[in-house]
Amino acid sequence: MTDSRLSMIGSRAILFQAACPFDLTHQERFWAIADEASAWPGVREAVPGMTNVTLLLDAVPENFAQLEKRLKGLWQSGIRKQIDGRLLEVDISYGGEGGPHLKEVAQTLGQSVDEIVRLHSAPDYVVFAVGSHAGYCYLGGLDPALETARRKVPLTSLPRGSLSMAGLQTGISASAGPSGWNTLGCADVEFFDPFRDPASLLQPGDRIRFIPTRVIA
Repeated sequence: MTDSRLSMIGSRAILFQAACPFDLTHQERFWAIADEASAWPGVREAVPGMTNVTLLLDAVPENFAQLEKRLKGLWQSGIRKQIDGRLLEVDISYGGEGGPHLKEVAQTLGQSVDEIVRLHSAPDYVVFAVGSHAGYCYLGGLDPALETARRKVPLTSLPRGSLSMAGLQTGISASAGPSGWNTLGCADVEFFDPFRDPASLLQPGDRIRFIPTRVIA
């Protein structure tokens, strides 16, 4: 049985986590738990994360043990939510000024730049969760052959639309900010707009397909 645990985040939020593989089947279980828990009395919102769910509560929980029992029971039941989300195709300019680490990644992995681009753009990535910063999508589906370590020295700032990867994760920055990931390219996409409904362009279960429009080796 997979280990799971609850912990408080401040006084009115609970984080449910499970030690499980990073794949779509297990992520569908977190989506299902979030749906179920969002309807419970006293739960303002249930937010699925990467192998976790956060419950935002109306008040300080009076019976933590009961919440723990219900959440662990849902997890052990194996309940899943399968989502047939929409597909967004995103044009990517790989390498050059917008992808300063592409050559370095190719050298580290012993591949050509063209092969790195081919491997990276081959899958349809599934949005597992939205977070980190507003509109940012955590994606599942990166080829294990592209697994890389985080950078020892992070960049202090990357522009919005930067395409990066580290570990078994890849994604496009929805806003400018620092990053310790390896930046492969850039895109011109507005992933978050506070005046749009919903504000985030993509939701869990949606898919992204990266289309190489230019490769600068």
